[in-house]
Amino acid sequence: MNIRNLTEEREMTCLAPWATKSKESKGRRTFEEPCRLRTEFQRDRDRIIHSKAFRRLKHKTQVFLSPEGDHYRTRLTHTLEVSQIARTIARALNLNEDLTEAIALGHDLGHTPFGHRGEKVLNDLCPLGFRHNEQSLRVVDVLERPGGLNLTAEVREGILCHTGKQKATTLEGQIVALADKIAYINHDIDDAIRGGVLSGGDIPKEYADVLGESHSQRIDTMIWAVICESLNKPVVAMEDTVFAAMMGLREFMFRRVYVASEPKKEESKADSVIQGLYRYYSQNPGKIPQGRLEVSRTEDVDILTRDYIAGMSDRFAVAKFSEIYIPSFWTR
Repeated sequence: MNIRNLTEEREMTCLAPWATKSKESKGRRTFEEPCRLRTEFQRDRDRIIHSKAFRRLKHKTQVFLSPEGDHYRTRLTHTLEVSQIARTIARALNLNEDLTEAIALGHDLGHTPFGHRGEKVLNDLCPLGFRHNEQSLRVVDVLERPGGLNLTAEVREGILCHTGKQKATTLEGQIVALADKIAYINHDIDDAIRGGVLSGGDIPKEYADVLGESHSQRIDTMIWAVICESLNKPVVAMEDTVFAAMMGLREFMFRRVYVASEPKKEESKADSVIQGLYRYYSQNPGKIPQGRLEVSRTEDVDILTRDYIAGMSDRFAVAKFSEIYIPSFWTR
């Protein structure tokens, strides 16, 4: 019995004509014998979940730096929420859930410590620049395990194209790009209210009237707008009125939370941590553990430094900074 064959045939028969079928994958950069149990996209999903980079997401900032309390999002919980939203949409549109899930789970593997603030600082410091979507692809291609995870072309493209101007060619990848926005806009509002940065009444009425007053109402409205606009069509899009309200709400979050809020002012301290680590390791590349990077030391020192720092969790970055720059008291 070959379970994979049965699943592949079910996909060919049951999924929408424009869905990405596992059997028709463009394949991996290095050929591997197919699994008798899992499709190619299911294997990719499992490799991502079992990776070290995925586990490190639990200690990486989503929006607020080192918040007190157990209920604020981390980069890991953000990833899980993106996956849940993306799978809901993919199922409703009769697209490939396994491909959608694999892309969603891998989309932020290359994110820096301290959220987008860390990304900006690394981009400023590294001569080659830094973008977390490109780093996520580098994680799965190079940094995670010797030789990388050897993922399929469709998952790799979806990870790279989840943000930025380039759109994924698969509808499943396009779903993840939308699900990412739906997730972070709404859960960042939830965290901002929990932290006292916003109150429920601060949401502009013009957006609340379209999207809803509560967290669950807004997510439901956005998901439903994608499904209604895309059902039985070879496209993934959100209804115009809802999309405009979502993007307006995103701009509101930038003005009130992402840039100007009191908790975000603490992030200037995170700048110093990233800058100090970059200065030290770029001048002392021999201090970068080979076992952590699992890449050749012959690579450019800025690439080695960027990779090492980007892979750190928030607390590991702070610990390494303290170890390097904060004096220890000598005792006998």
